[in-house]
Amino acid sequence: MSGPLSGTTVLELAGIGPGPFAAMLLADLGAEVIRVERPAGGEVPPASPADALNRGKRSVVLDLKDPAAVEAVLALCADADVLLEGNRPGVTERLGLGPDDVWARNPRLVYGRMTGWGQDGPLASRAGHDIGYIAVTGALHAIGPAEAPVPPLNLVGDFGGGSTYLVIGVLAALLEARSTGRGQVVDAAIVDGTSHLLAAIHTMLGSGRWRDERGVNLLDGSTPYYAVYATSDGRHMAVGAIEPKFYAQFVELLGVDVDPAAQNDRSTWDETRERFAAAFATRTRDEWTAVYEETDACVAPVLSLTEAAQHPHVAARGSVVERDGLLRPGPAPRFPAHPGDTDRPAYAPGADTRELLAAAGVDVDALLGAGAAVQG
Repeated sequence: MSGPLSGTTVLELAGIGPGPFAAMLLADLGAEVIRVERPAGGEVPPASPADALNRGKRSVVLDLKDPAAVEAVLALCADADVLLEGNRPGVTERLGLGPDDVWARNPRLVYGRMTGWGQDGPLASRAGHDIGYIAVTGALHAIGPAEAPVPPLNLVGDFGGGSTYLVIGVLAALLEARSTGRGQVVDAAIVDGTSHLLAAIHTMLGSGRWRDERGVNLLDGSTPYYAVYATSDGRHMAVGAIEPKFYAQFVELLGVDVDPAAQNDRSTWDETRERFAAAFATRTRDEWTAVYEETDACVAPVLSLTEAAQHPHVAARGSVVERDGLLRPGPAPRFPAHPGDTDRPAYAPGADTRELLAAAGVDVDALLGAGAAVQG
């Protein structure tokens, strides 16, 4: 592996969603990520070539209900730098893989915990999903038209407020561990991260530039110059002409009789929106794209996931790539000193069980024979 984290070893206790994505990010940055999975009916879990979240990882399959398998994970911890887990509070402690257990083997190990609610608080032990986490932070309330909130996929909670903050915390804790020799717990909660992402919105709210309701604010689609419009072919164009000079160019190229100087006159917005909508409805999305693509009017076509991969800029950057007929994101951020490798396939579950456990000094044959480990 190449990248800034080359030489760093991360153990990932298998989970879903934000935990695997955080581990993928660390793998993209050059870390060796070992995913510890549980067997499915005594066999290796099914493989999925389309699973971008598990690209570039290695895999061992261990039944953590067996104390010998738990001991094997502790043996892997001895030479690891990071452990990631996404269970409810107290689960890994009951397994014998809590922070104190792993620090007894490796005091410099960084222990990353990914949850929705966090390690404490009234809801810490409750189940949940992205939509509930962002609901209680105010983020969901702020997104969508006045009629009802719109779930923004699971990008704001799971991956924005969850995975991203887990990785930031792990990287900071790694820096400290390398100077002090002591690891620590990173308590990454989606409710915390999502609330943190709302810093700019809270700033505008506190200064009176944001109203605590939908459909009346600068960035929620209520203004005619920051909105989405349908084209004649049933597709859409996205308009983000906030700055006056960009707005003036947008209006000129759209060919409507609107006074750019009245951009922020709310009394004109309804009529202005109707004029913009009528104009966009006269041409196809691709025709409007051709009008705006060489300008600074801040207008862009709304592309589907498959269309996005073919966009000239996305393709040039390798932001989305196609391999073996499957789309997947390229690495981000970029490090020119370490060109990203987008050809790394998803792991084969259990493919590395024997090799990695043997290297850790574990009696692999005994584990395999007892069914506590599975080789893929």
